[in-house]
Amino acid sequence: MNIVFMGTPEFSLPTLHKLYESDHDVLLVVTQPDRPKGRGRESTPPPVKQFALEKKISVLQPIKCTSLDIIKTLGALNADVFIVVAFGQILDKNLLALPHHFCINLHSSLLPKYRGAAPINWAIINGETETGVTTMKMNAGLDTGDILLSRKIPIRNKDDAQSLHDTLAHQGSSLVMETLNQLDSGSLEATSQNSDLASYAPKLKKEDGLIQWNQPAVKIHNLVRGLMPWPGAFSFLGSKRFKICKTETKSCDLSDQPGVILRISGHGIEVGTKKERIVITELQPEGKNKMNVKSFLAGHKLITGNIFTKQPSPITTL
Repeated sequence: MNIVFMGTPEFSLPTLHKLYESDHDVLLVVTQPDRPKGRGRESTPPPVKQFALEKKISVLQPIKCTSLDIIKTLGALNADVFIVVAFGQILDKNLLALPHHFCINLHSSLLPKYRGAAPINWAIINGETETGVTTMKMNAGLDTGDILLSRKIPIRNKDDAQSLHDTLAHQGSSLVMETLNQLDSGSLEATSQNSDLASYAPKLKKEDGLIQWNQPAVKIHNLVRGLMPWPGAFSFLGSKRFKICKTETKSCDLSDQPGVILRISGHGIEVGTKKERIVITELQPEGKNKMNVKSFLAGHKLITGNIFTKQPSPITTL
């Protein structure tokens, strides 16, 4: 089939790579404009554009994909299908009507659960033990289109948002190919979503990472996992902001004061919570690279009784 691919970040690449190597013909890649990136704020092409240029696939980078000029350009291609994977722009009904069949979107959850911008993160934050990928027939709603195929994926205890992202990106690429094969053979069926079962995964903000130490340790642990690598869970120790990168939970019979550092070792920093303890094993001081606790302790003075707080303050000790 003749395909227009719409995608932008790393998550899109496995699907584009499989399409490129398949018998299908990728007519055009549509992706977001180049953006400033890094400390130098240099204009940087998105990963999908870099791949497309390497493979000599034509690239279109509209500021708004719903403009009349863009719709006219895409319509002239007479594509069979549009494949949309983490594109980052809303497609209106005029654009959705262009392909001979329809637009297929790959979403990184088991729809109708976790519609929205950050399904991978919120599944971990909420303590889910499984998630998945879904292909759907796109409509004008927010991830409300008919489900085509889905595949369940377990969330492992050691998973964070990055590792789960990578797993779902690769599983999703296979699901897209399976969806196209069934469409090509005429065996693909669509199923309406049950909106009564829907939940939402809103876009993350930096402030979502502020740790509330008066929550149970498992909730804090899931927050750390779900926000790694971005925006990151964080707390304050004195006037400094610390990004908490890796944690464990530890059972404790005692009643601990939330946020208080209770034990320090080369393995981790034990902190009190509402229930059980958090063991910080990797962290990132403000303005520094992330490091394990042993490396951190070699250059920083820390004592039991110090208290993590919600905002900068003088060093607080119990």
